[in-house]
Amino acid sequence: MQAEPVRRSRGGAVLVAALTVDAIGNGLFMPLSLVYFLALTDVPLGQLGLLLSAATALTLAVPLWAGALADRFGALPVVVAAQLVQAAGYLAYSRVAGPAGVFAAAALVALGVRFFWSTVFTLVADYVDGRGGGWTSDTWYSVSNGARSAGLAIGGLATGLLVANGQPAAYRATAWVAAGCFTLAAGAIAAAVRAPRTAATPTATGRDGYPALLRDRPFLGLVTVNTAHALTSMMLGLALPTVVLADLRAPAWLTAAVLAGNAFLIAALAGPVGTRLPRYRRSRTIALAATLWTVWGVAMATLGPGPPALVATLLVAATLLCTVAELAHAPASVALAAAVAPAGSRGRYLAVFQYSWTVASMLAPAFFATLHEVDGAAPWLVLALVNAGTVGAVLLLERVLPPHALRDPPGTGGPAGGEAADEATRAAV
Repeated sequence: MQAEPVRRSRGGAVLVAALTVDAIGNGLFMPLSLVYFLALTDVPLGQLGLLLSAATALTLAVPLWAGALADRFGALPVVVAAQLVQAAGYLAYSRVAGPAGVFAAAALVALGVRFFWSTVFTLVADYVDGRGGGWTSDTWYSVSNGARSAGLAIGGLATGLLVANGQPAAYRATAWVAAGCFTLAAGAIAAAVRAPRTAATPTATGRDGYPALLRDRPFLGLVTVNTAHALTSMMLGLALPTVVLADLRAPAWLTAAVLAGNAFLIAALAGPVGTRLPRYRRSRTIALAATLWTVWGVAMATLGPGPPALVATLLVAATLLCTVAELAHAPASVALAAAVAPAGSRGRYLAVFQYSWTVASMLAPAFFATLHEVDGAAPWLVLALVNAGTVGAVLLLERVLPPHALRDPPGTGGPAGGEAADEATRAAV
């Protein structure tokens, strides 16, 4: 049985603000990617693509280390270190000249990003454990997701303003601002946030590590299902530019307007939605999101060219389904993964859970491009079928996942790990 957590978390507002600033730093470079190096170096496009892909591939094993570090030392120092590594990477961006510099800078950024996403949700869970009341983990994850969406939108807008003149100095300034964002976020978390790990007995310290996790078949099923949901979540930003221009034959500004509206709604509604999610089983919330994504896929498959006003209206209506699904899925899925984890192994569990997003990010471009070559509606219909299948899969997993993981017991601030008392939680389920 797990011991009571130490009730001394603090700095929740600073944590959310720091996550917003961190997301601004990421948002600054989301619109640039290859464009940044094309503007500042003489490295050809084909070589740039290979260098960036190699830098990312170099970090594929990072979540395994990050999860173990979070379990041993706590997630907070790992998150801070990850942000400082990203800051160093973006400072290096401002000085790149050739292929070696591009690879080194991109590898630093990729390393920091992978460590950050492998441990940030453990940090939020640790913080919630130490609160001992107030918002549940679902609400905190929802608010964090809204903060990230707001930060990405702000960062993207700032990039448009900074590089409008196309001058090399403007691109370097973007890198400096991004480095400043990550440094500021790391400093704020290190100085003001306290998120002590949940105390556990010696028998619940996660000694078995990853071998024990690999024997946890319900959790691996959850990771598999989430891979499909992560793939779906990525499809809006990945596919919409092609759909708007090639399939709908609509103006390019419609893509920007729809994506901006999606980000704004997630940022604005994350708090209100997050406060209501704890009333329901996390598995049912995830199933609802998958149902909405199923309908969204069918809706996108039926869209076609037409009067601009009608096309825009139908596209916005379809995108609202995706937005609501994202609002429901993001916090419930992470909260469920965190609650399933045994005490002392939450860092490992959440790090492995992030592999669902890593795998989805590798599959998404090929998934969309290959099916779109067959027919414009094909990727959306396949996506709808996949999500329809995950509805049933989630409901089956609900039967084998620990009952306490499905919903926090009344009056708690969040899950204290996978070995909390079942009796207190069965009534809540």
